[in-house]
Amino acid sequence: MSEPATVALTAALIIVIAVLAAACAGKLSRLNGATYPTALIQSAAAFTAALTAALTVAAAVTTALTPYLR
Repeated sequence: MSEPATVALTAALIIVIAVLAAACAGKLSRLNGATYPTALIQSAAAFTAALTAALTVAAAVTTALTPYLR
């Protein structure tokens, strides 16, 4: 597989995981009795946290594997 395709698929996977985490956080907050604006804010916070964590892990793995890929 080519390198640009790998990068694109990895980025898409990271975004999908972050969106799923945000959707779960929003649903759980609504089930807990939060209003829609509060649930949306909690969803946004979960999306940001999941995206940041996934990008950090991806950067760390890329840095660790770079010497072996060249």
